[in-house]
Amino acid sequence: MRALVVTIAVLCAAVRADADGVVRGAVAVTRGKDVPPGTVLVYLVGFAEPAPSTPVVVKQVNKRFIPDLIVATAGGTVSFPNGDPFLHNVFSPTSERVFDMGSYPQGETRTRTFPKPGVIDIFCNIHPEMSATLVVLPNTKFTIADASGAFEIKGVPAGTWTVFAYSRRAERPTSTKVVVSDGATTQIELQLNEVPRDFKHRNKFGEAYRPSTIYNPGDAR
Repeated sequence: MRALVVTIAVLCAAVRADADGVVRGAVAVTRGKDVPPGTVLVYLVGFAEPAPSTPVVVKQVNKRFIPDLIVATAGGTVSFPNGDPFLHNVFSPTSERVFDMGSYPQGETRTRTFPKPGVIDIFCNIHPEMSATLVVLPNTKFTIADASGAFEIKGVPAGTWTVFAYSRRAERPTSTKVVVSDGATTQIELQLNEVPRDFKHRNKFGEAYRPSTIYNPGDAR
């Protein structure tokens, strides 16, 4: 995880708005039988872009964060609507990015802006089974590979950049250099090794979770 934080926290130069290169390829994922398939993120670093004005939405449904691999651009906002008929809490213990949105009921949404690139663990203080990973990137040039591992990223500025593939169960991010030209398509292949992970964690107080309890709307935990 530390390697991922370092690679996406690079200060990046501004790029031209008319860039139109394409990076296309596939990620070959290796995993054992005990590792379930998950989301594979492919992204470029080396340049900065402003975040979209529309928030990234992370639903809380059936005691899950959906999606559990969240991707945003630095300076952008992420919203967390509660779709379950009971309280949820959204917090992160990640060093230098610690936050706690408190507990809130069904139908309510809370938001947070993330100004800097980095990797942030997201949990619910009420439900230990809820976990997600937020990857904040320096630009908007990222995509999710399809079930076969294929991906395409359009509108990439001309230049030499680094392309990464990452998943929540990746042993480590994998990367390659890519040279992009205006109006051209660059083809690449990446390999990613996934390992077993259970995402167990402690609550926002650094303690083990208590046995499951029914929380009422007035519970401010």
